[in-house]
Amino acid sequence: MLVRTKAIVLNAIRYQEKSLIVKCFTRESGLKSYFVHSAFSAKNKKISYFQPLTLLAIEASHKNKGTLETLKEIALAVPYQTISSDVIKSTIAIFVSELLHHSIREEEPNENLFDFLETALRWLDTHEETANFHLILTLHMTRFLGFYPDVTDLPAPFFDLKEGRFESLCGIDCLSEQETMLLRKLLGLKFSGSQKIFNASERQTLLRILLDYYQLHLEGFRRPKSADVLREVFA
Repeated sequence: MLVRTKAIVLNAIRYQEKSLIVKCFTRESGLKSYFVHSAFSAKNKKISYFQPLTLLAIEASHKNKGTLETLKEIALAVPYQTISSDVIKSTIAIFVSELLHHSIREEEPNENLFDFLETALRWLDTHEETANFHLILTLHMTRFLGFYPDVTDLPAPFFDLKEGRFESLCGIDCLSEQETMLLRKLLGLKFSGSQKIFNASERQTLLRILLDYYQLHLEGFRRPKSADVLREVFA
């Protein structure tokens, strides 16, 4: 089946000397892996298209049999201006691509998640103050993955990571009052909000909390290795 869709590159693994296996999250078909023959040949000018989180417009042949699919045409859907050249933004991109790689597993379309990610990446590319970007994106992705925090009792002093809700009494899986306050602040934050609302230590705490939350609610979830680099960047 021939499919035309936007796609977000999650990762690319070198195969033999000149080829790539590229994993993408597509708008029309969900998670897909493609074999790119001779990606490193002198004639191929599009190797840069397979960097983490590149937004592509592709035409592909999908057999939908769980095997590697074939790319027919490929172009940049959104040519980034700063993500690939800015050290901080490129580090964020590597973290987010790892997060997506470990979070999205099914070959089913999730157009709302795709649209959220595209909007977020466009924002990252066009704004300079991005210290809280990775935290906001990681939290709000849970809306589309099915375990966004229940905010019914938002003023309650403790957040139960396992139950995903705010509680008046502190249970075994609850955050401290201070940690819960930080999470409550993050819940109300938008990409365009103040980047100075958290200091470096608070950002590190929130990143740990969010990754703990993912591990509790996504079976087999692995913490992105790039999280350590991200901590150093925003230290």
